[in-house]
Amino acid sequence: MENIASSEELKDDTSQVQGDSGQSESSNSNLNSDEAVITEDDLVYEKDEKAPKLVSPYDRPGKWYVVHTQSGYENKVQGNLAQRIQSMNKEDSIHEVVIPLENVVEFKQGKRVEVQKKMFPGYILVRCRMNDEVWNVIRNTPGITGFVGSANKPSPLPRREVESFLGTAGEADGQVVKRAKPRMGYEQGETVRVKEGPFADFSGEIIEINEDQLKLKVLVNIFGRETPVELEFAQVAKL
Repeated sequence: MENIASSEELKDDTSQVQGDSGQSESSNSNLNSDEAVITEDDLVYEKDEKAPKLVSPYDRPGKWYVVHTQSGYENKVQGNLAQRIQSMNKEDSIHEVVIPLENVVEFKQGKRVEVQKKMFPGYILVRCRMNDEVWNVIRNTPGITGFVGSANKPSPLPRREVESFLGTAGEADGQVVKRAKPRMGYEQGETVRVKEGPFADFSGEIIEINEDQLKLKVLVNIFGRETPVELEFAQVAKL
């Protein structure tokens, strides 16, 4: 009969439907496979891999020592010691000579500027493997007057002080970038002179510091009576 399809035609239609279903399942399988390539754990792992590794200067080879120099000649002494280390082939024993620096906020011509200053004028830090030869190389460098500690047995710095002076930093491309927290150039209890305003030329003791608003509270002697006066950083100067 014409209305009844032949068995061959039914088989062909069934095969085509099954083929289309198989292609759809294969496509979905590939899609699911692609979606499973990157997981949340993978992203977290990748982020952790890129996080900078904190490096403490205390963990470098040798110990850190404080060396006393002629004040104002720290840079010259650093260069002299570097030359002696090279000429006497002591690179394997004396590893690093550092002048600790910090960022200090100052006011110049009424403007707030950040400048680098020596943290300890008259001192440098040396990282080395201390022995008699190393002691002689450092001690006999022109401009060096001695070590901090016993005269013949210098005392190495503890971890807390090394990290306080030099900080810890992320290491990238073999270089360590040191960052110092900026601090204001004034301290509580310090005596300053008022430069401008109604109390110009008066002097007083700092009793309070407001770094957020860049203001100081200074105890000024007015007519024989100590009076707290609020002043801006730019209105005072160090004595």
